[in-house]
Amino acid sequence: MNNSSIAAALEQVRQAKPLVHNITNVVVTNFTANGLLALGASPVMAYAEQEVADMARIAGALVLNIGTLNETEIRAMKLAGQSANEHGVPVIFDPVGAGATAYRTATARGIMNEVKVAVLRGNAAEVAQVIGQDWQIKGVDAGEGGGSAADLAIAAARQLGTVVAVTGKDDIVSDGKATYVCRNGNAILTRVTGTGCLLTSVIGAFASVVNNPAEAAVAALVTYGVAAELAAAEAAAQGPGSFQIALLNKLAQVSGADIEKLGRVERL
Repeated sequence: MNNSSIAAALEQVRQAKPLVHNITNVVVTNFTANGLLALGASPVMAYAEQEVADMARIAGALVLNIGTLNETEIRAMKLAGQSANEHGVPVIFDPVGAGATAYRTATARGIMNEVKVAVLRGNAAEVAQVIGQDWQIKGVDAGEGGGSAADLAIAAARQLGTVVAVTGKDDIVSDGKATYVCRNGNAILTRVTGTGCLLTSVIGAFASVVNNPAEAAVAALVTYGVAAELAAAEAAAQGPGSFQIALLNKLAQVSGADIEKLGRVERL
């Protein structure tokens, strides 16, 4: 995966305008929808058990996010996920806050057991908890762990049989065989609620048009990271509110030439 193929994937997203079905949390719904629209995808937020299977069937990707979980949404997620699996639609899962409570951890593991997930995207603490490793977590934020994020991503990918994206200062993507590190982004992302959740949905947009889930995740991470860097250069000094707006603008404006110039990805 190189900058040229990432730039090509971005152009595919914008040409295809894939429908991305999100069952996400109430904190980030508006921001996620606007971010996907800015990128060039078509977001839909459908939660009702009566329609999620039908919506997932016609989507380019399904994104599941347990940020504000409840029993009704968990049932909807599983119904949508199983429908997506039946119809060859990639499922992207964000186990927000796994490890913070036993309920969240059990929910995340239950979804992984009942739905075939194409990409699992979380911080190190969340991913570690999904596979039963010890890693500190505070609320829905990662604490300090004792291991390597790359080793964690590889171990999780092999144990779960899926692509794993562990995001942090550097982002790691692994399918258990090939492993990539993506070094784009800016620390101010951590000061805006929902930037990680939007990133998961952006992975869904790329997974809609890129058949290889690991390459889709890498393309999404680099594109998003470059957009964040451009937004930070323009607006970080004004604070996180201005940065949030600038990020939406840069997701719309980021170009293949920007990716070619600024993308930083390598295979480990």
